[in-house]
Amino acid sequence: MDFKKQLGLEPATAAAVRDDHSLLEYVNLKLTSIGQPTCGELSNSRFSELSQSLLESYQEKSRLLADYLPPSDQRIQSFLDEYFSDLDLFEIPHLPNQTLILDRHGLARTLSLPAKGDHFSSDIVDSYRIQQGVLHNPKSDRRTTKGVFHIAEGGLPIPNDKKAVPQLAAARLIAKALNAPEKLTELPYLANQDNTAKAWLSLLLRPVVVPEVVGFCQQKTMEVRFFAPGNLVSNL
Repeated sequence: MDFKKQLGLEPATAAAVRDDHSLLEYVNLKLTSIGQPTCGELSNSRFSELSQSLLESYQEKSRLLADYLPPSDQRIQSFLDEYFSDLDLFEIPHLPNQTLILDRHGLARTLSLPAKGDHFSSDIVDSYRIQQGVLHNPKSDRRTTKGVFHIAEGGLPIPNDKKAVPQLAAARLIAKALNAPEKLTELPYLANQDNTAKAWLSLLLRPVVVPEVVGFCQQKTMEVRFFAPGNLVSNL
């Protein structure tokens, strides 16, 4: 019995599970908007030709607003500036100014695999296009945070089952995370092409934490902000 076929681990066939063509074109537009290469077969489409002038205008506006952060990021950056202000730091960690924003369902999945191929491999993860969708197999997969959950001092009381670390440790950790090696910013989407795309990705979620009860309380949400270098798009 062929267990691979039973589990759907055979490479995907062309028409059955290929991402929708419009989504691929949208990915191309997103890449162009941040000045990155695109998938060659799609870059010559009529849709791309019509949008070229708009994209050039968007790129110029992005260049002029390079130091501007959107409201959600500015709130985070303001907190970091205040929280680390007492430390003797050469530079307070700063969030990425320009990212490829995952603002549509399916973008992360599409970017996590080559446009021309069904497999992506790096030192960190192996990704496969399968009949059910996408399979990501990370090199290291921790199923628990027991014994490794560290909380920086200077805020709320830290529970006894967590490890307290000084603010300086948090500052250095964030700075290291936001200064990823260039190789780690390469997007799997163009991995099989001569010109690879390099970018940071971002995702903003607003999950409901308090549902609306008519006549009693309004709906309340919270903001969860994600940043990841291109190679780790499968995490999003």
